[in-house]
Formats: sequence, C-alpha cells, structure tokens
Amino acid sequence: MDLNSKIYIAGHRGMVGSAIMRNLEKKGFTNIITRTSAELDLRDSHSVNAFFCEEKPEYVFLAAAKVGGIQANNIYRADFIYENLMIQNNVIHNSYLSAVKKLMFLGSSCIYPKLAPQPLKEESLLTGLLEETNEPYAIAKIAGIKMCESYKRQYGCNFISVMPTNMYGPNDNYNLNNSHVLPALIRKFHDAKENNLPFVEMWGTGKPMREFLHADDLGDACVYLMNTYDGEKFVNIGSGTDLTIKDLALLVQKIVGYVGEIKHDLSKPDGTPRKLMDVSFLHSLGWKHKIELEGGITIVYDDFKKKEGVKAW
Repeated sequence: MDLNSKIYIAGHRGMVGSAIMRNLEKKGFTNIITRTSAELDLRDSHSVNAFFCEEKPEYVFLAAAKVGGIQANNIYRADFIYENLMIQNNVIHNSYLSAVKKLMFLGSSCIYPKLAPQPLKEESLLTGLLEETNEPYAIAKIAGIKMCESYKRQYGCNFISVMPTNMYGPNDNYNLNNSHVLPALIRKFHDAKENNLPFVEMWGTGKPMREFLHADDLGDACVYLMNTYDGEKFVNIGSGTDLTIKDLALLVQKIVGYVGEIKHDLSKPDGTPRKLMDVSFLHSLGWKHKIELEGGITIVYDDFKKKEGVKAW
C-alpha cells in the first residue's frame, strides 16, 4: 500500500477496525474511507454494491462483524450466522466486482475444532467438531476464509485471511450481557471495588486457558501482513502464550485493586477448554507481538476509568 492508497476499513468503530485505523494513521496513510453502520448497512447487498461503485477502494480491511461472548453467541444464534454471512458475502463479492487490489478478512480463533491439538495450527481447520456455544458464528467465519480462498483460486483475487486470538484494548465492549471475558472481568472488579462488594462472581470453573493480544498489536500485524503477505493460507495472529481464566481474574483483580473474594458460578458454561494459537507461521513472516498482558491491561484499565469518569485511586 502507498501512503495515498484508497483504503476502506469495514468496521472502523469496533475494537479491531479502530486499531487498524490508528496504525494506518500512525504510519502516515491519508486516504482512509469509513462508513458507520447507520451510513452503510453491510447486510444490504444493494447498498454495498453502490458504495463500492462510488468509492472504488483499492484495499479493504474486512473487520466488520456481529460479535459477542458465550452468552450472546448462544442466545442469538440465528442473528450471528445470518448477519456475519451477509456482511462478509457482500464485502468480499463486491471487492471482486470492483477489482479491489487486496482484501484482508478477519476471522476468529473460534473457527478451530473444540478439541483440536494445542497450540492451534492453521492446518487444524475443519478437522473436528466446533464448540457448540459459538458454532453459528464460527461457521460464518469459516465460510469467509473459504470464500477468500475460492475467489483467489477462481478469479486470482488477492484476498487473504487472518485469525486473531482473543483481543482486548481501546473501544472494547464492557456490557456484561454480551462482552468477552477480559472486559467483563474489568467491569466486574471495577464495579465491585466502586460499590465495596464482598465478592465478584465468575462464570464456570476458571480452568479454561485463553490467549490475549492487545488490539494495537493486532492492528500492527494486519497492516504488516497487508503489505507483505499474499499467500492462500490464512494466518494466525496472537501472542503465543496463554493463562487460565482464574489467573486472568487474579491479574485483573490486582490491577484494579479489588480486595474481595472471587466466587465461581458452576452452573455457567466454561466454553472451549483451551484456545492457544500456534503463531510460528506468523513469526516466520517476520512479525511478533510487543505488548505484554499485564502492561496492556493496566493501560486499558486506565483508559476505562477515564471514560467512566472515575478518579484514580
């Protein structure tokens, strides 16, 4: 990409899309196109077609998606598969029709089989059953990967896919009804400290293991790969290290400064036992993460407090 290349970021207000946008702006890219969901409904094929005909972007980052945690994925199963399929079908197909130079599709680590060998290698895709709670979302993301692969094979499109691990960072969702585990823990410990609550309740046993990557690291990896990688194989993006949800909770508790108890609600599901990405392929392409977890959460929590209007303790 040249600094004046016309770049469209689908989902620029989300955690991932905004991180890509910050990284591009930091690197001096000046011709970035965005549309809010109110301005352009990516589920509407006619609107997306009109947008691509009018704007003719050269590069596309497809970071728009309907996302949520275990509860949201499990309850709104039809919404998750329908809306994600419509978004990616419209953007990928119109990128082909408009002769976009390159497109990057962003998936999710939930595409892998529930019991795939750890760490998760790209080659494990479609080798087993998915985690039941987020199967509709995962199937949509797998379809996106295969769509990019198929358009590359049939039409020669330079469409690539990347699979980020669990993300955290600016513009995360802290709503306990549909947030992911890390922002949910930040919200719970923060509220417990603010209200002097005696305990914080965690879903499940705390035994599942998860890997986390700061959104700014992901944004940097995406821009790097957009500039350097043209392969058909999709690329895992992660830190390559993980910890238990319980250890994550203890780390968040320490950063927030909450002194109460942690209780486990064992009636709630644990989700996938472990999701650690094998990032050896990414490393071989010349990129590694820079922001370690404790420092990253500390930065995120400081930002959270500013937005909540809380004075530093």
